[in-house]
Amino acid sequence: MPICAEAVDQGTAALIKDLKQRDMLKDTLIVFAGEFGRTPMSQTTKKTGHAGRDHHMKSMSYFMCGGGIKGGVSVGETDELGYKPVEDAHHIRDMHATMLHLLGINHKKLTVRFQGLDNRLTGVEEAHLIKKVLA
Repeated sequence: MPICAEAVDQGTAALIKDLKQRDMLKDTLIVFAGEFGRTPMSQTTKKTGHAGRDHHMKSMSYFMCGGGIKGGVSVGETDELGYKPVEDAHHIRDMHATMLHLLGINHKKLTVRFQGLDNRLTGVEEAHLIKKVLA
């Protein structure tokens, strides 16, 4: 983790500081995310000896700040192992709906034509804004 954090820490801090000094942070949404989480347990391969963690679809972390985000808020909680959500869980479609809302886009109306069908980014199931993060 120190290696990964060090690679983005200074640049991220500089970006946020610069946007704030220029009074642009309130109009800029910054999101750090991946397409999946990582399992809480470490795994080591015999071949390389390097520790790593596997893909994890049940739990993931996002970092959001800037335009429309309430600072210092944490949403959701996992079990004591960090394996599964136990409180205030949200689907990825809720994250998409929330980000689109912050960008001024109605997620229920945004569609992308694919193979002759108009598909919503948030999917066919109901998506909900994560109101706890909204300023």
